[in-house]
Amino acid sequence: MAKATYTPRLKKQYEESVRAQLKEMFSLDNDMQIPKLDKIVLNMGVGGAVQDSKKVKKAEAEMALIAGQKPIITKAKKSIATFKVREGMPLGVKTTLRNNHMYEFLDRLITVALPRVRDFRGVNPKSFDGDGNYAMGLKEQIVFPEIDYDSVDEIRGMDIVICTTASDDEQAKALLAAFKMPFKQ
Repeated sequence: MAKATYTPRLKKQYEESVRAQLKEMFSLDNDMQIPKLDKIVLNMGVGGAVQDSKKVKKAEAEMALIAGQKPIITKAKKSIATFKVREGMPLGVKTTLRNNHMYEFLDRLITVALPRVRDFRGVNPKSFDGDGNYAMGLKEQIVFPEIDYDSVDEIRGMDIVICTTASDDEQAKALLAAFKMPFKQ
């Protein structure tokens, strides 16, 4: 019996219309030059991890709910006496999303999480790094519907880096705009 395959909404949209739009917009000769999403990296630093190591476990559980896959725990590379940090001490969690997980997360970020951010007026259109990657931060993890508001012990922020194969920021912005990323005007 053949297993039914599921294609995320944004991936289908990319294959059906966005690719052709971008190829025409930038007059690209080769299909391999068309920008596409490469990966999305989520990072959550846990500030209070030095005093309470259970906070990293809680952040790991929340990140797993948000991302849909198990994150890794990041550890300190070297000791810093001023901050009471020792080498190898857990300080945060991160995960890298690719393929269907990546498209699902981006869809939830754009359609559900960002509209739930308080006083949201759009994401900064200048947060590109020059190589076609977009970085943004969220102040609260509770904007994701997977997180139960009542079970949250502490509000934590997270960094989100969207990596594309675009050669420059203009192509990357056009790719994200085609996915309806809410850029500020």
